[in-house]
Amino acid sequence: MSTLLTADMIRKWAPVLVLIGLVLLFTTINPHFFSLRNFARITISSTPALMVAVGVTFVILMGSIDLSMEGTIAVCAVLFALILNIFGGSISGIGWLAIPGALLAGAFLGAVNGIVHVQLKIPSFMASLSLGFIGIGLSLLITGGNRILIDDPVFRSLLTFRIMGFPLMVYAALLCLMVAWFIQDDTVIGRNFYAVGGGEDLARASGLNVGRLRIIGFTLAGIFYALGAIFAVARLGIAETETGRNFMFTSITSVVVGGTALRGGSGGVWSTLVGVLIVNVIGNGMVVTGLPDYFQDGVLGILVIFAVYLSTDRRSLSFIK
Repeated sequence: MSTLLTADMIRKWAPVLVLIGLVLLFTTINPHFFSLRNFARITISSTPALMVAVGVTFVILMGSIDLSMEGTIAVCAVLFALILNIFGGSISGIGWLAIPGALLAGAFLGAVNGIVHVQLKIPSFMASLSLGFIGIGLSLLITGGNRILIDDPVFRSLLTFRIMGFPLMVYAALLCLMVAWFIQDDTVIGRNFYAVGGGEDLARASGLNVGRLRIIGFTLAGIFYALGAIFAVARLGIAETETGRNFMFTSITSVVVGGTALRGGSGGVWSTLVGVLIVNVIGNGMVVTGLPDYFQDGVLGILVIFAVYLSTDRRSLSFIK
């Protein structure tokens, strides 16, 4: 019993201890790392990634996987920018319709992703990867390969306006995280995600419509990918096909490193927050200490292997559905 308790405690607190250890390590190497300005940089880079990682968390909690985020982000980003510019170029006017427009696009793409996976009985990783490629192609078709510039000072205030040293977009992302937490812990749908991930056959025997739940999970993921796209556009001031680049690796790495099990049924959005911070602290720390990018990738790879080792029940033959 004590061994199991120790293992559970390790799984629960290892990501937080890793995050604290990384902060102490980089601060020891370069004291400038531990500064409000540098922490602001970390949170700015973390904000879009957090939204994407929260989205894929809902899918992974059910034991599935979603690899469509790069295409979904690209489509949502360019649609957001196009709608904003068509309706006057300012979020303070009728241009605010760009926000629900992008969210609806994300929800639609997520729903299509889930329907293809469930109705056609295609493995989630293959269905979502294919939809991701379609999204990238669609965004390229919409833009013709061009960048769409956003110069609305009101919208860009998400980055430029700061409260206690941190930009407004960080607080907006935390609010979205609280909404995700509410969905996860305080709604029937959120609790059913855990039930499906904990055992699909048992969930079906309990009367749950597993296929419907999976479609809802992918739809929710698409909405949060759209939020990530909006924050990415606010951060960079441009929307293009490349807006979603590298989000697949960083988001799934963040979820796994944060402690959410790939087999489903355990973890959650707060674990994902820790994972996102770990990934971005490593990236920022490498820059501050002058270490090369490939060293960062190696560290992340080791952390992923370690996290999967801790979270995987090796008595199970399959943990990704």
